[in-house]
Amino acid sequence: MKPWRPAALAVLIAAIPAVQAGEWSGYISAEARVFLNEPADPRQHGDNLSLAAQPEYYSEWDQGRQSFTFVPFARWDQGDAERTHADIRELTWLMAADTWELRAGIRKLFWGVTESQHLVDIINQTDLVESLDGEEKLGQPMINLALIQDWGTIDLFVLPYFRERTFPGADGRLRFALPVDTSRPVYESSREQYHVDYAARWEHFLGNWDLGLSYFHGTSRDPRFTLRNDGQALLPVYDLIRQWGVDAQATLGDWLWKLEAIHRSGQLSPYIAATAGFEYTFVGILNTIADLGVIAEYLYDERGARAITPFADDIMLGARLTPNDEQSTEFLLGIILDRGNGSRVVTLESSRRLGDAWKISLEGYAFLNIPDDDFLYSLRRDDFIQLELARYF
Repeated sequence: MKPWRPAALAVLIAAIPAVQAGEWSGYISAEARVFLNEPADPRQHGDNLSLAAQPEYYSEWDQGRQSFTFVPFARWDQGDAERTHADIRELTWLMAADTWELRAGIRKLFWGVTESQHLVDIINQTDLVESLDGEEKLGQPMINLALIQDWGTIDLFVLPYFRERTFPGADGRLRFALPVDTSRPVYESSREQYHVDYAARWEHFLGNWDLGLSYFHGTSRDPRFTLRNDGQALLPVYDLIRQWGVDAQATLGDWLWKLEAIHRSGQLSPYIAATAGFEYTFVGILNTIADLGVIAEYLYDERGARAITPFADDIMLGARLTPNDEQSTEFLLGIILDRGNGSRVVTLESSRRLGDAWKISLEGYAFLNIPDDDFLYSLRRDDFIQLELARYF
């Protein structure tokens, strides 16, 4: 039996008394992607449709001291069999007291403060077939004890099972020039995905500052890659790493100052990476109730050209428009500029509620001036616009 299955079973058993008293919510959605160019590889699909669903069940009992959350997810994709997938985002039992909380099961959580990338966010694996920005995550089996004190909260994690990263298939868009063979991952640990990982995090509020310090020891969520013997695909390589992280955000009037920094060892040579910047909000622009946020961040990775990320010496500039209307309309436009070769990634995100139950979202990516030695060269023809319509219940 896989080591995380007893934990999941224990969660279900603990939740039995409250199953009848819970509530369902969630959404179903339809997504259309329109690509502006023919693919670089003729095996890759063109314009694409997909359907997704994410219901959520929540129940609490014992005067609110215990609760159970279940969040499954599934997507069908027209063009890429690897993007047709299902996952349990959450299957969590929680017991809470005045100075501690205990969670067990499968969970998804987020660490970090910066806009362009999230260096310290290491607990969950990235669900890369869902979105290129790395913000969609797979559920992570865990036991999590939170100790709540006046001087901050300490979270302790035991992570008994590793989730492999998802990658587009040979037919998929927004992939490397060679597809990733996920059936033959390479692990440093002899226990492979059964290696037990550990993590800890302290977070606290000090005046205008939100601070976090974190530590992780286990299998890296960011794989390296090696060429398969036949030269027709890449194999993901999952190293054992140690990572120290710090994240900080200062709220000073209309300014938000942000920092994320890590030191990682075990993935070949040790290195430091950081993202830092600010967001300034112009409140009530043009004598309206709308707000305009201006964002600037610098992305640094000590490995430079050896980094397994495209953002080793880059500047991100962005603008966030929030009309503050009843429909919760939002716009976010951003550009990431490589200071070394001048390549640019332009992104657009926008969303708006339609009535009480519907939401429409628009997303776009453009890859400009990408040289053939750039990490993103394989995406040079993958500019796309994506429209999603979701029904919430």
